[in-house]
This record gives sequence, structure tokens and C-alpha cells, in this order.
Amino acid sequence: MLIELESVSKVYEIGTVEVNALKEVSLQIKENEYLAIMGPSGSGKSTLMNILGCLDTPSSGKYLFVGHRVSDMNDDQLAEIRNREIGFVFQTFNLLPRATALHNVELPLIYNGTPASKRKKLAEEALERVGLAERMHHRPNELSGGQRQRVAIARALVNKPKIILADEPTGNLDTRNGDEIMEIFELLHDQGNTIILVTHEEYIAEHANRIVRLRDGKIERDEFLN
Repeated sequence: MLIELESVSKVYEIGTVEVNALKEVSLQIKENEYLAIMGPSGSGKSTLMNILGCLDTPSSGKYLFVGHRVSDMNDDQLAEIRNREIGFVFQTFNLLPRATALHNVELPLIYNGTPASKRKKLAEEALERVGLAERMHHRPNELSGGQRQRVAIARALVNKPKIILADEPTGNLDTRNGDEIMEIFELLHDQGNTIILVTHEEYIAEHANRIVRLRDGKIERDEFLN
């Protein structure tokens, strides 16, 4: 099993108030699944995404990543998972404005010490996978919103991670560009990637093979579409 959550809860303390963001969530995700996480504002979907991405830790319960208990890992081990095993795609792209598409995609490789000669080749291959081979030397302000999100996806792919974790990846795009981005995710899933997608849009979630619906910090429904 790629991911296993067992009775995971998350409590935030805001002043003197405790907020139960997740309550006893149990979830299993297999390799090469295409999963959408949905729910209204305050349902816990962002908290769940942060825990799945090792950006946050549960207050209680157990999280196993490829059979290894995440709570037993030190900061370096967690950083290694975030850098090599999980590719993140965010709504706001998070690109360096003065860097070319190629350099933006190289960044995770710089952080993990990949030699410069190898970095360029890997970044070029990732950009080719998302259809941006001819735009790799352009800066973000020279690219459309859809192209910028393609750069962000290429950056997420460059380390060949097990999981692509996407948080509202079409939220800043019009319908046409959003549809193109979803076509890329479908292609990546077909090529063997595990996709975990957080969205509030029903038509976006329906691209997935499975939808987990959250409400008030709990799984309300877990449905397989095909």
C-alpha cells in the first residue's frame, strides 16, 4: 500500500480554542490511483492534503508512507520524501518570476544536489512531457496561466515522484486552460503516476477514478467512479 491513514486526527490550538480539523480519518491509497478530495470550506481537505504531503503531522493516529510510519521520521527524512517522492502542484503556481521555465523546473534538483549537467536534461524532459519544449527559455510573465501551470507540473515531475499532489490546480485558470491541465493529469495517470487532487469543483473531481468527500473533518463518502 502506498499510503495508509489509521484514525488520523488533527487539532489546532487558536488562542484558547481547539479546532478539530480532522477527526478519526482512515484512508488507504494504492499506487497508480487517481483520487480527488472534495469538501466545503472548513471540511478539512487542506489539512488532509498537508498531512498526506508530509507538510504537517497528525495530532493522533497513524500515517504510513510505503509502509514506514511518518511520525518516526526526522526532519531530513521528511524533507527527502517531499523532495523525491511527492510532486506538489499549487493553485498559485509558485514560480520564480525572474527565472526561465527551465530554471524553475530545475529548482528541486538543485535542492537535492543533482549535478548541473544532469539537471538541465531532466528539466528539459519534464517540460517536454507537458508540451512546453518550445517555451522553456521564457519567464513566467511571458507565459499564459495555463502554460505557467504546466511549468509547475513539470517541476513536480522532475524528480520522478511516486505521487503528484495537486491543490486546486485549475483554480486560477479559465475553463479551456483548466481542461488542458486536466488532460495532462490524465496522461500522467495513464503513465503510472499516482494523482491526489484537492478540488471544490465537481466536474474537476470527476476526472478522477475515486472521490473522497469530507465534511466537518470526517470522511462523509468514499466512492469509486469506475
